[in-house]
Amino acid sequence: MNHIKDLQKFIKLTGDRAKLDAKANETYIVYKNVEGKIVKEYNDGHVIPVTAQDPPHA
Repeated sequence: MNHIKDLQKFIKLTGDRAKLDAKANETYIVYKNVEGKIVKEYNDGHVIPVTAQDPPHA
């Protein structure tokens, strides 16, 4: 077994599930992009950076 490939698969599946949940709940997902910035991605593919001024999502 290749544990690295298994882990990469689970990470991808987790991200895919998060996108499905965000779509069902009409919200967004938050992640760190390849440039190292924290971003919000909406269902329509719109990606915006998270700033310190953003209010908490509660």
